[in-house]
Amino acid sequence: MNKIALILPRFSRYGGVERFGFNLSVALADAGYKVDFICSRSEEEPPEGVSVIEVGRYGLCRSGKLLWFVLAAERARKKGNYDLCISLGKSLNQDILRIGGGALESFWKLSQRAWPAGFARTFKMLRRRTAPVNFIIKYIERRQSDSKCRIVCVSHRVKEWMIESCPGLANREIDVVYNKPDLSLFSPLSLEKRAQSRSALSLTDRDIIISTATTNFALKGVSSLIKALAELPENYHLHVAGGRNPSRYIKLAEQSGVAKRVRFLGKVTNMPEFYGRSDIFVLPSYYDACSNSVLEALACGLPVISSKDNGSSYFLPADHIIDDPSDYIKLKNMIKKFAEQKGEMEFKWPDDVACGIEPYLELIEESLRQPNREQG
Repeated sequence: MNKIALILPRFSRYGGVERFGFNLSVALADAGYKVDFICSRSEEEPPEGVSVIEVGRYGLCRSGKLLWFVLAAERARKKGNYDLCISLGKSLNQDILRIGGGALESFWKLSQRAWPAGFARTFKMLRRRTAPVNFIIKYIERRQSDSKCRIVCVSHRVKEWMIESCPGLANREIDVVYNKPDLSLFSPLSLEKRAQSRSALSLTDRDIIISTATTNFALKGVSSLIKALAELPENYHLHVAGGRNPSRYIKLAEQSGVAKRVRFLGKVTNMPEFYGRSDIFVLPSYYDACSNSVLEALACGLPVISSKDNGSSYFLPADHIIDDPSDYIKLKNMIKKFAEQKGEMEFKWPDDVACGIEPYLELIEESLRQPNREQG
């Protein structure tokens, strides 16, 4: 029986990469592998066949905690004598590296647009470039890109960002495997359940719900959505799922005269119902490697608008993609055009795009068959 290690700070089902890591560990155990999940902390009971190795994450600051984890995870990897090691984040050595966030320099370049030009943006970038934790991250990125491990990116956009940041990768074989929602869970809501869900929020058939989901309101363009809402008719409403403090955006909604039409719902546990009662899903991200919420909304039958710098936009028609997330007038026009198209176009998951867990299982089998593998 082959012994496989997964490395990720949290063993959990909350969060995109965490949920993927959990599901991958289950799939590997079901396939007959012995699986160890090396993490700093566990928030779930491990499924049968999966052992969780908690190494902690100690330190007085982010840099200290990151350094502790990568070193402790490396010690656990060496001690475990694994046949294959799969990293889902920051690690020193691995056989397969899944890149779910892109290069730090690309993130800085694109995400800075979420802050107004001037002092706010300059100060934000100064803090980023002088933060000790980012020096450690950039070192790990260079080490990973220079290693001989197999690299898998979660979108074509992430692959482009990685090659732009590390030109030497252009000559490497880099796989692209997209996330895939659980299609048995994320599917169109029945008309009866949709009506019940909307009625519980005192919404009528005439009301049009724009939904979005994020824990980073600035980066995912919530300000643009609020400004766009102010340009739309009174029957348009904005519902935001995400567990961050929304006080700044509530103030913006009040200043824009739409406070009564914006609802910040906090952490939403029933996302299929959240999508199902909506009329359109909009995520005007300044930077997004591969938004799961876009894919989930598509699977639930919603028209979706997102930005060109969201890897998930690969699945959207060209006229559903906005170039500049801050252009709220264009965003308003797009919302008004597509909001009433729910149910008109059924989304079918493409068969010719590598998605989900299965490509990883094939890649793992292929890697284990290769003689004289050299770990990254």
